Amino acid sequence: MGAVVGTLTMQTRQRQPSRDKVDDELEMTMVCHRPEGLEQLEAQTNFTKQELQVLYRGFKNECPSGVVNEETFKHIYAQFFPHGDASTYAHYLFNAFDTGNNGSIKFEDFVMGLSTLLRGTVRDKLEWTFHLYDINKDGFINKEEMTEIVRAIYDMMGKYTYPALKGDVPKQHVDTFFEKMDKNKDGVVTLEEFVLACQEDENMMKSMQLFENVM
Repeated sequence: MGAVVGTLTMQTRQRQPSRDKVDDELEMTMVCHRPEGLEQLEAQTNFTKQELQVLYRGFKNECPSGVVNEETFKHIYAQFFPHGDASTYAHYLFNAFDTGNNGSIKFEDFVMGLSTLLRGTVRDKLEWTFHLYDINKDGFINKEEMTEIVRAIYDMMGKYTYPALKGDVPKQHVDTFFEKMDKNKDGVVTLEEFVLACQEDENMMKSMQLFENVM
């Protein structure tokens, strides 16, 4: 998620130094979609009001309408991975943030997900990651879904993938993880199986944290 956060905060820093509260409130009324009150978002997330203001300015700078569609989201992401193809991973990540399944991400959606990824507990982060991998949203992860996400990450990292991508490395990666996660060998991984496997295996947890760094 550093990619998206980096874009938003960079855009904010390029603007004039902080303005007074009246200007901030005026700014909040000048977009097509006005987010919930910052006090409410502060209570619902792990961000301070000042942090939310910074994030909102960056979000509005990139998305003046107050919402971001998938094409804009992909464009932002592509800027940070010029040596690979980020479009597929950005598609899945967009869907994870689009909690309303309406084809757009509001500031509230964005900041709630960001709060989980940056400030949430280990359990919170693993649950969020599980829902990212659960592409068809049926409450389970199958091997095909996990392969799709892992391959999308390798494609995005391009020549900087470590370890270097050779042949069917993504499939080998998935086969190893899936065998450890699918405790009852029924061909799918449940949320509890996913969380338990990551918590029990330090290498698996590190891999999940690595994936988290590209969100």
